Amino acid sequence: MKHRKLLMIPGPIEFEPEVLRAMGVATTSHIAPNFIDVFGNSLELMKKIWKAPNGQPFIVAGSGTLAMDMAAANLIENGDAALVVSTGYFGERFKDILDRYGASTTLLKAPIGEVVSIEAIENQLKQKQYKMMVFTHVDTSTGVLVDPVPMARLAKKYSVLSVMDGVCSVGGEDIRQEEWGIDIVLTGSQKAIGVPPGLALLVASQKAIGVWKNRKTPVFNYYADWGNWLPIMQAYEDRRPSYFATPAVNLILALETSLNILDNEGMDNRVKRHQNLARAFREALKALDLKILPKTPSIAANTLTAAYYPKDINAAALRSRMAENNVIIAGGLLPEIKTTYFRVGHMGSVSANDLVAVLSALERALAELDYSFKPGQSLQAFQNAILRCGE
Repeated sequence: MKHRKLLMIPGPIEFEPEVLRAMGVATTSHIAPNFIDVFGNSLELMKKIWKAPNGQPFIVAGSGTLAMDMAAANLIENGDAALVVSTGYFGERFKDILDRYGASTTLLKAPIGEVVSIEAIENQLKQKQYKMMVFTHVDTSTGVLVDPVPMARLAKKYSVLSVMDGVCSVGGEDIRQEEWGIDIVLTGSQKAIGVPPGLALLVASQKAIGVWKNRKTPVFNYYADWGNWLPIMQAYEDRRPSYFATPAVNLILALETSLNILDNEGMDNRVKRHQNLARAFREALKALDLKILPKTPSIAANTLTAAYYPKDINAAALRSRMAENNVIIAGGLLPEIKTTYFRVGHMGSVSANDLVAVLSALERALAELDYSFKPGQSLQAFQNAILRCGE
């Protein structure tokens, strides 16, 4: 019997055994030749995973929020106009970060479960000259997926820096940073990248680096300043020792291991796997008559699912009973509707078998709470959908 529960929240996720083994090796010096090679290789692999061969990657000890902070701190000066297109909690967080650095921020907020229309975004961009437009690819609070391609086109049309919060998408959703022309794509290590929490990961375009170099004022965040970090990244990529702040050595060993796993799977294959599992899981929930937050399947994320609890089902009791059946899911995060929905992460190394376990625990919990359904119907719907994917 396993004495461990299956972690199916939208990050941290279940990690590959090789990644965890890399975390557990004896810590080496951050300027040891073998570590310099690992760090440099990780930077090169990021360019492949982000599909940004000419981009500038950054690996810094911190969370996804630090990556957001770095984008704002380095590119915003006091009074700069910034547009935030929000589909949930983390869009609004980005506004708070930009405001902290003195940006004049406009927030375009989508109704819950929807996206802001491209027409509304363009109308706003016509109003004045913005320096930056920020959007969240997948908002972890709502499970809503935004199409980056028209966003990038608008940014190019109106000469605006484009910043994509990919915390819940990089490594699981389709991302082609350089082809699409997105200036910043950022994430944290603990989601689809598949590494325990603790690394802020960001790739900047050469255009973004140029804007930073031409700032008129200092960066008002010492730790986040690219002036401190860029020489370090360039040195490691050139396989030379350098120092600003001690890197998270064991996490970077794990990062290289995980990025190699992603690269070996192939990003197109990995994205397809996430899409197939997400569609099958949504079909399974539909079979139980559970509704998802995104208003249409076309804007539903492939890295997590946010779904409403059935009417008259106690939210805490449902999650507690699932935990008793060794599956951990997340409650709601969006303050307005926090108690009405739950979230299931299905990203990274997740398999169909993991989601079968989730559905089995969900059905048992619903049955124990007297929800009316035919036992096994979600499992059958899931299996049928997976079989169709293989046709």
